[in-house]
Amino acid sequence: MPDLHDLVTTLAAPWVVLSPRSGQLTGTGAEGVYARDRRILSRLEVTVDGRPPTPVLVDEPAAGTSRYGAVLEGLNVVGHDPTVTLRRTRQVDGDGMTEQLTLVNRSHDTVDCELMIALGTDLAGTAAVRSGAAADLPAVEPVTDADGLYWDGGRGLRVRADFTPAPSLNQSWRLKVEPGQETTVTLRLTASFPAADAFAIEPPTTRPSYDDVELTCDDRRVERWVRRSLADLAGLQLSADGGERYLGAGPPWYLTLFGRDSLISSGMVLPVDPQLAAGTLRVLAAHQGTRVDPSSAEQPGKIPHELRSEVADHGGGLVLPAAYYGTHDATQLWITTLHKAWRWGMPADEVRALLPNLQAALAWMRDYADPDGDGFLEYIDESGHGLANQGWKDSIDSVQWPDGTLAEAPIALCEVQGYAYAAAVAGADLLDAFGLDDGETWRDWAAQLKERFRESFWIDGYPAIALDGSKRPVSGAASNMGHLLGTGILDAAEEAAVAKVLADPDLDSGFGLRTLSKAMSRFNPLGYHTGSVWPHDTAMAVQGLYTAGHAATATSYVRGLVGAAEAFEYRLPELYGGEGSEQETKPTPYPLSCRPQAWAAASAIAVTIAALGIEPNVPAGTLDITPAADLPWQRLRLEGVRVGERRLSIELRDGVLSVEDLTR
Repeated sequence: MPDLHDLVTTLAAPWVVLSPRSGQLTGTGAEGVYARDRRILSRLEVTVDGRPPTPVLVDEPAAGTSRYGAVLEGLNVVGHDPTVTLRRTRQVDGDGMTEQLTLVNRSHDTVDCELMIALGTDLAGTAAVRSGAAADLPAVEPVTDADGLYWDGGRGLRVRADFTPAPSLNQSWRLKVEPGQETTVTLRLTASFPAADAFAIEPPTTRPSYDDVELTCDDRRVERWVRRSLADLAGLQLSADGGERYLGAGPPWYLTLFGRDSLISSGMVLPVDPQLAAGTLRVLAAHQGTRVDPSSAEQPGKIPHELRSEVADHGGGLVLPAAYYGTHDATQLWITTLHKAWRWGMPADEVRALLPNLQAALAWMRDYADPDGDGFLEYIDESGHGLANQGWKDSIDSVQWPDGTLAEAPIALCEVQGYAYAAAVAGADLLDAFGLDDGETWRDWAAQLKERFRESFWIDGYPAIALDGSKRPVSGAASNMGHLLGTGILDAAEEAAVAKVLADPDLDSGFGLRTLSKAMSRFNPLGYHTGSVWPHDTAMAVQGLYTAGHAATATSYVRGLVGAAEAFEYRLPELYGGEGSEQETKPTPYPLSCRPQAWAAASAIAVTIAALGIEPNVPAGTLDITPAADLPWQRLRLEGVRVGERRLSIELRDGVLSVEDLTR
């Protein structure tokens, strides 16, 4: 299993470098330079006079830049003091990677040495790296020319390394550095890619800095978390279809457009970057399903699960086409994100342009998502090579009975029904507002779903995880129910029942919401969806808990996320483990976890907005702000909130709310 934990990430999507703290890429594990679903470079090792540098420093002076400092042993050593050092400054810019290797001589004598850079690549796909299959791939032989070298992967894939100054021989340089002086060798890595089979993964034409978004809090950890998260969100941005921005889910495995991930993430960030949500909606609408194709799970009106440049073979029989639609919730999330964007001020003409896509998405819920006509949205993989589970918990063991037995498909997830209810009501509001028919039809559809849900899903005093293929409610406590809060499918008493379960220590790890309760027989704190903690999962429960008025439970989870953020140097990973024992003071890293990851980073904004209780309705000309009770802070100020054409500063200090219009 490739280990991403403790790797240094240098990111400006679609380029990302994952390296140990030494800066050396040795060709093992997940180390490497990645772009557009390929490992562009797997080896980048520097030696001086045949010795590897001894690392002493790593930091990130700016977004997309990492700096590594090392001591060069055996060169003009005086006593115990190192006098010759190597500074490596690595930058990615969306079109490639630049690395400057600067040898600094602080001795009293001239340094005469040989610097060598060893490069190599397997040009492996990210899916092959993740599955471990890349370990069996042979290295691609380089071709040397006057300025550097290149690797040819066929079909238009070519990776090039250029050097300044040109090497003396075989990527080596004879360096003479006078006392008090320094000299630099620069490597520039670029690549050309084959025409995409389905989707071109491109850098954004402009990358936001979020410099006008600032959070002030009496808990400085919250400030650091938000600042780090915004920088990561900027680095994760990609573009498609004429420059529309969206968030790649996470490097290196998922740095492309994912329907569910990109929608949830952009929806969380919408209050500070509304154009990101609008771009995500438009890109996904452009790839909305138009036909029935069991191999790709495409259906008319369906929003895709993921779009890649080529087929992804994940091993074990999981082979996903470049355009894959195996998700049973992205379509509903597209509708609710459009509705949220409209209420936050998305221009009416931009919303109007997406109304045909809205109608198609609503029709998919009725005509395709409920194949047996029992009124519940359910899925089954018809291809034989796709995802067995098609909610956000898409691992094969994510829906299980208390004894660990896997539920049999077709599966009707509880949260998918909640999303569908919210989408039907939101869609009806949009249809009415823009003078289209069927608003009442969809409200009736939602009301009927709500009643069926109450009759079929409730067991043991809270909603079941899902209904299995025999329509039996799959019992057991899991985080799925947290996503129902705020959707409208539950009444106040039912929301209180869910909030009570979420407050149980079997689900609250102390660092966030467990995906599966400790009381379940197959609970595993490092199980991908069977006990681990996902920040976005926790944040969505927090949003619902604050909306439903269960502030104490929400705040407990916020404290947990802040503590986890501190433990991970304020860059929350995709997921992590948390036993929650009295002896445990830090969450447990998950080796394969993407870090940064879009919805983990976006969670910092989501919980801040939820805590402040900001609810605009720009079409109606209203802005409701109702801060939650029991917040853990005396002062919380967020500057750069965008509501329609206005930019606001919203502050809660000692229970007193103030709003300032910063619009210029």
